[in-house]
Amino acid sequence: MILIHEAMNRGHTDMGWLNSFHTFSFGGFQDPTRMGYAALRVINEDRIVPGSGFGEHAHSNMDILTIVLSGRLRHQDTLGNVTTMAPGEIQLMSAGSGIRHSEMNASDKDPAHFLQIWLIPDSSGGAPGYQQAPLPESETAQHWTLIAGGPAAGAPLRLNSDSRVLIAAAREGTRTDVPVRPGRKTFLQVIEGLAEVDGERLGAGDGVQIGDEAMGDLAWITQGRALLFDMRG
Repeated sequence: MILIHEAMNRGHTDMGWLNSFHTFSFGGFQDPTRMGYAALRVINEDRIVPGSGFGEHAHSNMDILTIVLSGRLRHQDTLGNVTTMAPGEIQLMSAGSGIRHSEMNASDKDPAHFLQIWLIPDSSGGAPGYQQAPLPESETAQHWTLIAGGPAAGAPLRLNSDSRVLIAAAREGTRTDVPVRPGRKTFLQVIEGLAEVDGERLGAGDGVQIGDEAMGDLAWITQGRALLFDMRG
């Protein structure tokens, strides 16, 4: 079964300083049909006004990926990490048995726009950790490029689950295949651009939940980028 999660039907939180859209249930948005998919629990698209952000708060037993789309984001945690992220970078915070962190807009004049993604680890506990890496350049990621994965995946960022996260950056008029491995669960998230697949148009914020069946290629109407989550079934 293929299920499209339309961007227009995402949950929405507007707190003034934060404008957030939720692909899956999160905070005040609770939909029993959207509680995540396999290890994928959260995809939030967040915008934070200048000089604001998420103050220090706690997490445990979750891998949290953050991808900055525009602006800059300042990360600080109780492991002693203090970093500033710009577009083209990705961070992974493994909460493990417990960690506290803050994510603040690093600019006093420009908004910060980013994706925050939560993946459930295969086991609870363990030492928390922090990793950061550059995203691949568009020219080298025209096909799916691995950016995060489990211990055996050999990815730049190491997840604590049997999952893989890949990114593709496509030019207008090109096609991107959507690989589905037997016995696995696949989720596609469009970051930017407009594409067509199996007669359906997909734009920024749209997601596609894929079971075991094959899916057609993404035919890009504009240039764009997408994420692919390959997870244990």
